[in-house]
Amino acid sequence: MATAPAQAPAASAITATGSSQPRPSYRFALSSLSSLFFLWGFLTCLNDTLIPHLKAAFSLSYTEASLIQFAFFTAYFLVSLPAGTLVKRLGYQRGIVVGLVIAGLGCALLYPAAAIRSYPSFLGALFTLAAGITVLQVSANPYVAILGRPETASARLTLTQALNSLGTVLAPRFGKWFILSASVAGAAALSASEREAEVASVQTPYMAIAGLLLAIAVVMALLKLPTVVPAQALQDAGRTNTTSAWGYRHLVLGAVAIFVYVGGEVSIGSLLINFMGLKEIADMPATTASDYLQLYWGGAMVGRFAGSFLLSRVRPGLLLAINASVVTCLVVLGILLTGHAAMWSILAVGLFNSIMFPTIFSLAVDGLGPLTEEGSGILCMAIVGGALVPPLQGKFADTLGLHASFMIPAVCYLYIVYYGLKGYRHASAAPAAV
Repeated sequence: MATAPAQAPAASAITATGSSQPRPSYRFALSSLSSLFFLWGFLTCLNDTLIPHLKAAFSLSYTEASLIQFAFFTAYFLVSLPAGTLVKRLGYQRGIVVGLVIAGLGCALLYPAAAIRSYPSFLGALFTLAAGITVLQVSANPYVAILGRPETASARLTLTQALNSLGTVLAPRFGKWFILSASVAGAAALSASEREAEVASVQTPYMAIAGLLLAIAVVMALLKLPTVVPAQALQDAGRTNTTSAWGYRHLVLGAVAIFVYVGGEVSIGSLLINFMGLKEIADMPATTASDYLQLYWGGAMVGRFAGSFLLSRVRPGLLLAINASVVTCLVVLGILLTGHAAMWSILAVGLFNSIMFPTIFSLAVDGLGPLTEEGSGILCMAIVGGALVPPLQGKFADTLGLHASFMIPAVCYLYIVYYGLKGYRHASAAPAAV
């Protein structure tokens, strides 16, 4: 196996007020940034609990309930490029602070949305929350990629993404305790007063999260983090387009890979509780299924800790293709099988999802140099896959059945196999050993 991990933007240099930083300073910065990865993983995965909760409270179809993810992930598409411009102007640290404030505002807006019991208002609040997370992602992902040696960028991003997965593991438990109730198992059985109580139950948890986000914004504003200064030229002189990141094929194909990856992962996570509630699968009530949802996201966390080790020894593109192939097979098995065999096949997807986002990201921004911020914005814009794929699967679930609808994420992962084998290469890259 090859031992040539993907490089992050090697054309960037790290300085702090003109002096070189000792390695312990990098550790402090990475530790601080890890808390952000945890937060947006937690907030994103909390939607998986919110979907069955509001589906019952507002008597929604699968397609209507999937609009939660549509509103949330559409923010990535609309906000990412402006966020890239903002981060380029303000710098990574200030961009992080702005993102935290916007996310806190989005959480706070859920309080009046619940008070007036308006589903469109919920969607608007979630869009605002996601806009803040988008700014955080555009700021933090490339920052982590260049805080350290370029050859360990994939491993470093994967390790910090493991903290993101910790947030996704804890979110279902939090949602079960503070949001989800046993009544969501059957929306038809809820009275009008019970529906009102279901809607109002989100107010206190999200207001507490809003306060936490604003407190962290203050802390991040006061921290002394390394300043990142992009180099003035691309590392690779063989590339012809130096004015726009859109000119790099491996980045554009990487954006498509991010689109289908996030779409597939979110689509599966959004419908897992309902999937495990099917009589032919496990016939579980929602509160019990939410415990198993933790295993889906927990697998991603375990896989990322293991992946950070493997990515320093195995070519990232190859490992990405292997994982995507396994996931495709698992999803197909989940469609063909019934009972607990189908349930565990889908739950196991989380383990092999683990390295995909950070690996795709680092492969796609390889060598962009001063175009790194723009490239990061493009990749984060592609996270809109989480807005478009779940409603597509929801439509299939309403027409063909929830079980059969998992063919949609299976197709998504097939593209990632291609990107890991061939799509990540760019014109100046020497053929990598297998």
